[in-house]
Amino acid sequence: MAIMAVQSASNLDGMLLRIKLQRVERRRKLRAFTLVLPLLLLNLIAFVSPIGRMMFNAIHDDTLLTLMPRTTAALSAWDGKDLPSESAYAALAEDLKQAWAQKTSGVIGTRINYELPGASGEVASSARQASTLSAAPYKAALIEISPLWGQRGVWSLLKRGHSAYTAYYLLRSVDYQYGPDSRIVASPPEYAVFRDVFLRTLGISVGVTAATLLLGFPVAYLLARLPLMTSNMLMIMVVLPFWTSGLVRTTAWVILLQEHGLINDMLMALHIISQPAALIYNRIGTVITMTYIQLPFTLLPIYSVMKTISPSYIRAARSLGAGPFYAFWKVYFPQSLPGIAAGCLLTFIVCLGYYLTPALVGGPRDQMVASFVAYYTNEELNWGMASALGAILLAATLLLYYVYNKLVGVDQLKLG
Repeated sequence: MAIMAVQSASNLDGMLLRIKLQRVERRRKLRAFTLVLPLLLLNLIAFVSPIGRMMFNAIHDDTLLTLMPRTTAALSAWDGKDLPSESAYAALAEDLKQAWAQKTSGVIGTRINYELPGASGEVASSARQASTLSAAPYKAALIEISPLWGQRGVWSLLKRGHSAYTAYYLLRSVDYQYGPDSRIVASPPEYAVFRDVFLRTLGISVGVTAATLLLGFPVAYLLARLPLMTSNMLMIMVVLPFWTSGLVRTTAWVILLQEHGLINDMLMALHIISQPAALIYNRIGTVITMTYIQLPFTLLPIYSVMKTISPSYIRAARSLGAGPFYAFWKVYFPQSLPGIAAGCLLTFIVCLGYYLTPALVGGPRDQMVASFVAYYTNEELNWGMASALGAILLAATLLLYYVYNKLVGVDQLKLG
């Protein structure tokens, strides 16, 4: 009995101890969570929420549903084969009257103009003249006011407006659109520009990433093998560009690459060229400037990995009969791959979103996706198209990250 009592007391003490440890662990986790809560809220407000809003705007547009509720409701049973019935035209007349009274006809016209270029003015004129209509028949009257309402395409568009969600912006971003019968068709050649823009963005990003790797790998290898004091002194030269803004660095390259800039003058003085070369406002200037700006982003991760590779591995390979190149290629280079992958991934992702450099040193055919996002945001005020282009760019980035994780492993990502 005494033994059982001792065991029972021991079990009770053990249970109390576990409870105390669990309480201490919960308090520790709560304190840790409290410390990171401000950063979590900052990321939620400044990063996650804008991205979520962008993804939402890429598929959401309730303009027609909100401003033309009678018309969209009347078209819910329309088969789309012929022009709608008189009741749909009567609903359209009422919505146009309301739009004219509330001064929202411009918003409706802008939305319709996205899919039917040139319709904005017709909608505004129709709203003004429809405000004077007082009795049926509305169908003949509205078609007489504007031939736009006699086109099946505009009615298909209004029918799709019955839903607050649309695939139009995403389709337009890959050079597709809705046809008059709401089927998905290829955009006309004069409007099919976005696939070329995405391919151009991808090509420039790949070229800049390759250039930074070719230039940065030897420098990182040299820095990793030099004495610490010497490598630290040279590392200052690598990070020195970070002391100035991207705008200043890009503007400096505008001065260097211009027709009578330092580079052209030097090449002509050395008799390498006989007349100034076109180094700016074209693809060459864009790639050169982006390579200069992105070089540290590729070099630093490679250097950080190379610093952890012991020189004894190369010495061991050489002592076993391997030549200098074979020892480097088979022993040293594979160990540096995590840094290469991290640096190239970082540079490529940043290049995908470049806007300032192509705008300043590139030509009209060198503008990347970010330039079109800025155009639709600042000039067209078409948030749907801007969000769709940004969403596709984000999807490409996530796909690249997924491929990187499968091939290399995110646990191997080393940035410093």
